[in-house]
Amino acid sequence: MRAIRTFFRLPAALLLLAMLAACQTLSGPGLIRSEVTAELTPESANVIAGDMVGRLAEKVGPGTTTIELRGSDPLFGPALEAALREWGYAVITDQVTEGAAVTPLAYSIDPFEGGVLVRLSTLRVELTRMYTLNVTGATPASPLSVMQRGSEAAS
Repeated sequence: MRAIRTFFRLPAALLLLAMLAACQTLSGPGLIRSEVTAELTPESANVIAGDMVGRLAEKVGPGTTTIELRGSDPLFGPALEAALREWGYAVITDQVTEGAAVTPLAYSIDPFEGGVLVRLSTLRVELTRMYTLNVTGATPASPLSVMQRGSEAAS
């Protein structure tokens, strides 16, 4: 009986690891999947996009890269694109980028404990912040969390 259980544990463990690896690569290496599951107003989308892009500019300076915006949320996507352009980024959305030097950018906005949890993700950096939604838009409800990736993070 013990030998049979041991025999089935290894394939089950390998299957579980393969499924987890597939989840991690859904949106490309190092990127989250772009989606908005929270209900936003146009005002809150604009405030959040402006604040997050301002924080992104501190990590990935405008004028140094072209942003490939991933995701097509009808409210937050255009607000994020407008904020990126206001900060001086070149933005592409549906163009073919084969061979071009671009920085893919993904986002997610999820309801969490009475507010929304917002993440912007590039291959080099991921920014996360909580916001409280209100009548005038949104207010940051937490400090900015920054996760840097790769060898450039050490510099």
